[in-house]
Amino acid sequence: MVDFTLTDEQKALRELAHDFAEKEIRPVAWEYDRDGTWPGEIVEKAWEVGLMNTHIPEEYGGPGASYLDGCLIEEELSWGCSGIQTSLGCNGLATAPILLAASEEIKKEYVGRLTEAPLLASFCLTEPDAGSDVSGMRTTAVRKGDKYVINGSKCFITNGGYANWYTVYAKTDKDAGHRGISCFIVPKDAGVVVDKKEDKMGQRASNTATISFNDVEIPADHLIGEENYGFKVAMMTLDRTRPGVAAMATGIARAAFEFATEYSKERVQFGVPIAMHQAIQFMIADMATEIEASRLLTWKSAVLLDNGQRNTLVSSHAKRFAGDTAMKVTTDAVQVYGGYGFIKEYPVEKLMRDAKIMQLYEGTAQIQRLVIARETLLPRQIAEPQPATV
Repeated sequence: MVDFTLTDEQKALRELAHDFAEKEIRPVAWEYDRDGTWPGEIVEKAWEVGLMNTHIPEEYGGPGASYLDGCLIEEELSWGCSGIQTSLGCNGLATAPILLAASEEIKKEYVGRLTEAPLLASFCLTEPDAGSDVSGMRTTAVRKGDKYVINGSKCFITNGGYANWYTVYAKTDKDAGHRGISCFIVPKDAGVVVDKKEDKMGQRASNTATISFNDVEIPADHLIGEENYGFKVAMMTLDRTRPGVAAMATGIARAAFEFATEYSKERVQFGVPIAMHQAIQFMIADMATEIEASRLLTWKSAVLLDNGQRNTLVSSHAKRFAGDTAMKVTTDAVQVYGGYGFIKEYPVEKLMRDAKIMQLYEGTAQIQRLVIARETLLPRQIAEPQPATV
């Protein structure tokens, strides 16, 4: 029997996240977007009420919530503002490689920091010349005695300017392509340099920065897993975080859908509310169907993880479809508003700008299609992750 009914605990968790989004995020979201400022107060409040780090197991101070629980939170907070949710949720991306492959000592030290205080961590994979093609990265890590020395630069790093530590991918074998990548944990006080904050089109409440490593030395035990094992760790990480991104996209789309639906009932043209016109009704109906489908794919991709099953294909389905849906629904919401939708004082303009990144980060829509094609055409015949699948 397939049952999508949430437990009472999950309903309460979703209500908690929705109330927080409604009372703490929505009232200031458009102000943060306009100014591009850091939502530090909201980060602290979210940490205090338990809406951050829900993925962290109990043995490291977290609640050990399920992946589905996390998706419920991420959809609601993104309904409030996906930029702020990106800031709140980035710890999940940074800690996933550590929880997957790091030593017990490293887990207790660095994951434990996040549950003891409202600290942040960042995931450093993308470079100016290495986006979807991870094998093109130029950041290097050279073993020197009991240390590694890291040199290079990472771009588009969420929370980069505010992180306490970083999960960093670097080449330990420059001639081995994606098989020469290793993963490390790098404390900020090891000499990490924040070069600049990006001025973005959307999700302007989240901090996105360029990070540099200039002869940064870290202890050798800060290697996560084995040397040259980093690409596999990264792909396993993204399988676990893509359901959350899909949930965020669903939250954006839902917010735009609700605004458009209410506006269509109020806006009168040709003597009746525009909701009475079939052209608008069909747009609203398509939005509703696509959001429902996005949520179901998202939940399925999360439940597979919760059941200990491989979710590579379904997580790519969910991320691709939900990301494209967010862009389509927000664009259509602007269309429903007509000329007013193009004006900044109306909410759907921001949502349309926020939605675009959902087709880009944690694997573009085109990369998701590549993953889906490989998994569909060569099911279970791929012995290990292939290059260019970020």
